[in-house]
Amino acid sequence: MTDDVRVSGIDHVELTVPDRREAAEWYERVFGLSVLDEYESWGDDPGGPLMISSDEGATKLALFAGEPTTGLDEYRVAFSVDAAGFRAFLDRLDEEPLFDATGERVTAGDVVDHDRSASIYVTDPYGHALELTTYEYDALGDLFERDG
Repeated sequence: MTDDVRVSGIDHVELTVPDRREAAEWYERVFGLSVLDEYESWGDDPGGPLMISSDEGATKLALFAGEPTTGLDEYRVAFSVDAAGFRAFLDRLDEEPLFDATGERVTAGDVVDHDRSASIYVTDPYGHALELTTYEYDALGDLFERDG
């Protein structure tokens, strides 16, 4: 079976939010994801998704209207960025307050050193667990205390 079908990537992740347009504005402000014009008509349908992306639609979030289902311990959406994007995100934490799953404000001090990657964990205003991660770990050396 695996010779016949080979997944080339993740197309989209679906999130339920009370107001799709408001959520899209937050995701654009925080993560640079914007509404995809070619799928705008889907967002005009009250039951359809508002599709947002930062890479011209290669990977997307599909925002559906409804009561958020969070399950914070069950899943998380992780976004990948380069080291420069990771640093820019950290630099903006003072102007764009973000919070973790416990409601604590996230700071640059909350970066998690995974020894090959670095991540920071936040939630959106609706309680969805999000992660920003970079695999350009060596470019972030000054963020971590290292032996030797």
